Amino acid sequence: MKINKHFDDLVPNYLFADVARKTAAFAAAHPDARIIRLGIGDVTLPLAPVVVEAMKRGAEEMAHKETFKGYPEYEGYAFLREAISDYYKRFGVTVSADEIFVSDGAKSDCGNIGDIFAQDNTVLVTDPVYPVYVDSNIMAGRKIVYAACNEQNGFAALPDESVEADIIYLCSPNNPTGAAYTCEELKQWVDYANRRGAVILYDAAYEAFITEDLPRSIFAVEGARTCAIELCSLSKTAGFTGTRCGYTVIPKELERDGHNLYDTWYRRQATKFNGVSYPVQCAAAAVFSEEGQRQIHENIAYYQENAQIIASTLRELGIPFTGGTNSPYIWLKCPNGMSSWEFFDFLLSEANVVGTPGEGFGENGAGYFRLTSFGDRDSTVEAMRRVKKVLS
Repeated sequence: MKINKHFDDLVPNYLFADVARKTAAFAAAHPDARIIRLGIGDVTLPLAPVVVEAMKRGAEEMAHKETFKGYPEYEGYAFLREAISDYYKRFGVTVSADEIFVSDGAKSDCGNIGDIFAQDNTVLVTDPVYPVYVDSNIMAGRKIVYAACNEQNGFAALPDESVEADIIYLCSPNNPTGAAYTCEELKQWVDYANRRGAVILYDAAYEAFITEDLPRSIFAVEGARTCAIELCSLSKTAGFTGTRCGYTVIPKELERDGHNLYDTWYRRQATKFNGVSYPVQCAAAAVFSEEGQRQIHENIAYYQENAQIIASTLRELGIPFTGGTNSPYIWLKCPNGMSSWEFFDFLLSEANVVGTPGEGFGENGAGYFRLTSFGDRDSTVEAMRRVKKVLS
């Protein structure tokens, strides 16, 4: 018996595991310190009341023979897929309910979608990058190339015609940098992918945080239906980090190498995935109701205000940053020439505030740092007071 040796090519620890380990060690050595965590992007507000009530109703139905549900449909219940389809229509995008797969979150699908692609495809990711895009392809033994995102291009890399790529991961608004592509910029990626017969895997997990005139979906871009798969999540949109529900859109006309990608993914899901529970799908459908949208946007507005509190502090301190406007993430340049991990240690020891070192997201993250707006209001205000004190 042999182990997949590609795991040996991974960095020893997942980025957030390293952050947690160092934070735990500091807490053990300083038991009286009140540590404020603005590192991992986990939400703090509870589920919207309309969502909770829908989940309760779904659970109650499971208690009666007449309404009990067994295995769900592999692609998700029709009522939820239709609700998602209607949601896309609200911002002018046409996605059919029968092009949607309900999942337990975008992270899972981002990692699992590689099952339908051959090992010898070349993968392009922007750098800095969400670790799952890289790690899942390292595990599969694929070649990975990088498109540098930096200050010069506003952390929004555009395609390089000299680079050959078969699979392209894009995230907009971006995790970790908070940068978001315009429609014109996404069109360049769509045209690049169509010319090469590549497939874009588009992570739209943060689309609900967009406040400016920017595309909420790659399918708002002409030509995307013949080259793109979109993955989205309710984790940040509706606080489902612990409830687990997301969705993936594969246009019916998307084909590569003589295969229809919708059919291929359906076959994969039928083998490896038994679907999302009925109560959770009931809760997810409530997110897309008129009242659900009103309630979840109250929570989103709360996090957006937290982001502005962080951004305001950084402006006062003269620290350059991106994000915070169309994204719950703030990507800042480490002050005083500190490295990412030096700044992590400095903030933890001097301010008892935890963030995420940028170099954990890739080579171009060196010297940068990510803060999230998902903390509670009082903690965010206090964290920024401490940051201002130690950096003024």
